[in-house]
Amino acid sequence: MTVHHHSLLRARGAKDSSKVGWVELFFDLVFVFSVTQLSHLLLGDLTWNGAAEATFLMLAVWVAWMWTTWAMNWLDTRHAAVRVLLFALMAAGLVLSAAIPEAFEERALAFACAYVFIQNVRTLFTVFALRGGHHNEYVNFIRIEIWLAFASIFWIAGALAEGEARWALWITALGVDIVAAGVRFWCPGLGASDVDVWSVDPSHIAERCGLFVIIALGESVIVTGATFAELQWDPYNAAGFAASFIGTVAMWWVYFATTAEEASELFERRTDPGALARAAYTYAHIPIIAGIILTAVGDELVLAHPVGHLETNVAMILAGGPAIFLLGSGFFRWMTCGDAPISHAIGFALVGLSALMFWEGAPIALSAATSLALCFVGAWEAIRRRRVHHPAERAVH
Repeated sequence: MTVHHHSLLRARGAKDSSKVGWVELFFDLVFVFSVTQLSHLLLGDLTWNGAAEATFLMLAVWVAWMWTTWAMNWLDTRHAAVRVLLFALMAAGLVLSAAIPEAFEERALAFACAYVFIQNVRTLFTVFALRGGHHNEYVNFIRIEIWLAFASIFWIAGALAEGEARWALWITALGVDIVAAGVRFWCPGLGASDVDVWSVDPSHIAERCGLFVIIALGESVIVTGATFAELQWDPYNAAGFAASFIGTVAMWWVYFATTAEEASELFERRTDPGALARAAYTYAHIPIIAGIILTAVGDELVLAHPVGHLETNVAMILAGGPAIFLLGSGFFRWMTCGDAPISHAIGFALVGLSALMFWEGAPIALSAATSLALCFVGAWEAIRRRRVHHPAERAVH
């Protein structure tokens, strides 16, 4: 039976055309595992080398997930062939995630092959789906595949190399993948794509990125609950549990209850959704996700040792997680809403002040202080948003 490739595409503008499919949520389960692997990798090696490896691998995981989201923005997830594609990508994603702890050692080739499979198979499928129409996007995905195929050479070569050579080749490979969108996928003979006419469905991209933030926040919830369950329930551990949970809720508050909702509304009214999707959703979400994962690692460290001497690397994680999250969410707010995120800047300063005050104190003290700083930002943004959306009510009061 012949498959008509047009049916592989979402019917743009139709009812529920931007709806996130159940199979996309199923696909995300692999990345729940990825986030857990990344946090455990860093927990097992609280050194600069461990931080560098975890950061690099997080970027690779994010690129694989985000570029799949871009493709699913076009592909109709109700079609059987698209679902089979996602199942194949899930299998490769499981291999990639399972390889994370040993990605710079004996499982380097497994990690690289899984990553290369995800990137190229998904893009080639999208090129096939677009080949009968949507000329601008069809040519654009051809450009994308050329860049990914070029990067794949460095991924495989890096996996076969060792030590510094592997780092150099993999940094080049990931750099090609990340920089490609920044130079609009310029290719000899095909030129560069016009970012102003990139056709994306804003509500789909916004919802998918929000779901990945939920995945990262879920790691904090799981870490907090699982670690607390194994501890003696004394006042110190209870305080660590409370600080961790409040910090997680505050990050949800900062992102979802204020910025993400407002950004999504403005995103849908933009005349250049493709440019905004590239900047605010593809790039600005990287520090948001990194900050949440780092905070989850900090939560486990605090619950393990709520009192006692605060080691320098632990202090950097406890302050660094919330600080990076606020930096990312502040940039996200500025890119999407266009105004200076004063609350985020003050919250960032409060986290820095907390680190100075409690650098040699108990871990629970710094954890509680940074959680309160996050709560401050959430409360500020909630009040600001209420004033913007209820001016008449404000005038009455």
